[in-house]
Amino acid sequence: MIRILHTADWHLGQTFFGYDRTEEHEAFLDWLAGEILRQEIDALIIAGDVFDVSNPSAASQSIYYRFIYRVTAENPNLQIVIVAGNHDSAARLEAPLPLLQAMRTEVRGVVRKLEGGAVDYDHLCVELKNRQGEVELLCMAVPFLRQGDYPVVQTEGNPYAEGVRELYTQLLRRLWKRRKPNQAILAIGHLQATGSEIAEKDYSERTVIGGLECVSPEAFPEQIAYTALGHIHKAQRVSGRENVRYAGSPIPMSFAEKHYHHGVVMVTFDEGRAVDIRRIECPKSIPLISVPSGEPELPEKILEMLGELPETEGTAPYLEVKVLLEEPEPMLRQEIEDVLADKNYRLARIVSSYRTGAENVEKEETDWKKGLQEMSPLQIAQSAFEKIYQSEMPEDLVDLFQEAYLAATRKEEEEER
Repeated sequence: MIRILHTADWHLGQTFFGYDRTEEHEAFLDWLAGEILRQEIDALIIAGDVFDVSNPSAASQSIYYRFIYRVTAENPNLQIVIVAGNHDSAARLEAPLPLLQAMRTEVRGVVRKLEGGAVDYDHLCVELKNRQGEVELLCMAVPFLRQGDYPVVQTEGNPYAEGVRELYTQLLRRLWKRRKPNQAILAIGHLQATGSEIAEKDYSERTVIGGLECVSPEAFPEQIAYTALGHIHKAQRVSGRENVRYAGSPIPMSFAEKHYHHGVVMVTFDEGRAVDIRRIECPKSIPLISVPSGEPELPEKILEMLGELPETEGTAPYLEVKVLLEEPEPMLRQEIEDVLADKNYRLARIVSSYRTGAENVEKEETDWKKGLQEMSPLQIAQSAFEKIYQSEMPEDLVDLFQEAYLAATRKEEEEER
């Protein structure tokens, strides 16, 4: 028997509209270390987006390495498998691998190639042992796949989705030949699965417009005992399949995620299959509060509602204010701050909606720069276009931007390698 803990999307180093979140991340990792010890976990899986940015701060890296040292010291049999997500730098995450391997930690960020350009599938396989020292899990440790990482497939469909599926197919084929009757296969991936649920207007998950990077759940056939996914912040089963799951993020990354149930997934394997799969919820982090909770209200009503908010003690909650305006009100932020002065809240953003004919046009007054951290480059460009021209960016312009961005990303990755 072997027991794993599936986590993902830590986003260490994230700032929330300018506010530092170190306290929240450290609280989560402290809780996680306790769960690993309490549940007698044999392997910890981190399915991508360890860090929030590709060049994390020294403080964020310190938190990460101290955690790995702590849990491997407290749990002499614990193994850790980490794959890079789209927020991570694949090369930077994998660089200290020789040192991490001394702490029973395997990292897969870069998809290595053999001479001739074929994928080095053996590098993407990690063996996990039970407490008797026997290999009980064959792990497909696949990081976020960028163009050039996966096999080229001739298809009239989506070349990305088909290429990713082909990589998993080839890897599974190899592992299935190696597999012994008492061994199970575990797949790890950082991707957007077709049918996965994402919050509307949530820019913290950098998905590609139009679903160009969606991968069918059929990429994970029944031979795989459990598939541990990252990238989507809402914990969920994929296409209703009990053994194909997103662990979700440990803390909310945006106001769109404030009602999510954050946590990890514990999976027990025995005799070559997953015999028990259960969610473990994290302790609640700092609350995210929206005023009003529903549709925006006029400024007079907003100030009244804010005045009725109870005073808080200890760590201040994050606050989002949604206001409906007839015209710009330059003093509104100051008035809001005055009302909140003695109540101990962190004013994260003010979202202003303006009436334009029969519709409301939503804008953000003060959080434009702060909100950029939650948006992909394409989403920033689209948002700016809509603000200027009051219409959606044309599809041909979206395609041009996407091509330019992918080319720039490829160049950056080549320079890193």
